[in-house]
Amino acid sequence: MSLKLAVSNIWKSYAGNNVLQDCSFLFDIYGTYVIMGPNGCGKSTFLRICALLEEPDAGEINYFSNNNALKKDVELRRKITLVLPKVGIFNATVFNNTAYGLKIRGVKHIKIEEKVNSALDFVGLIHKRHHNALTLSSGEAQRMGIARAMVINPEILFLDEPTASVDQKNIEIIEDMILKIKKQGAPTVIMATHDTGQAQRLADILLEIKEKKISLL
Repeated sequence: MSLKLAVSNIWKSYAGNNVLQDCSFLFDIYGTYVIMGPNGCGKSTFLRICALLEEPDAGEINYFSNNNALKKDVELRRKITLVLPKVGIFNATVFNNTAYGLKIRGVKHIKIEEKVNSALDFVGLIHKRHHNALTLSSGEAQRMGIARAMVINPEILFLDEPTASVDQKNIEIIEDMILKIKKQGAPTVIMATHDTGQAQRLADILLEIKEKKISLL
């Protein structure tokens, strides 16, 4: 794992209510980290802070490559990505939705075609590449969201409850996708779930947020 993430003593509160208290963990080996805990325990907040989408009230988030601390700039942000439980969808084709991150990076059209088709094939949606993304089921939309994240080749992929409000068939497909990511060697996955069985099926390293702190299980 070339990109390492150090979470050091982070605190976060909303309206005076603490959500996270003195949370620390080092994500320093390749694999799938699964963070367990009931809804509302702070898992989503923890992921947003790690993905640099939200600032902690106290503590630090630091990324390292080859033992060198990285600036929290655009270059770093392009190496990490977060897929939310409800994927944002544009009124456009599945292909164009998936290609969005590549287009804003100025990737050439021929390379976009290659990368997007590969990502859609990986998530089992290549046959819907020309369909309007708004016609997808919730499970298909979630798979498209993962394809959109994977197509930019992140080093760390954050998944927040990736099978929330998804039917059983798509749960199985998404879990299989996560297992395939593990087998192919990249990216590192850091995901949150409240499903104990799912956590045990997918995790290389199992964590828990309990009483506002994160710890190994």
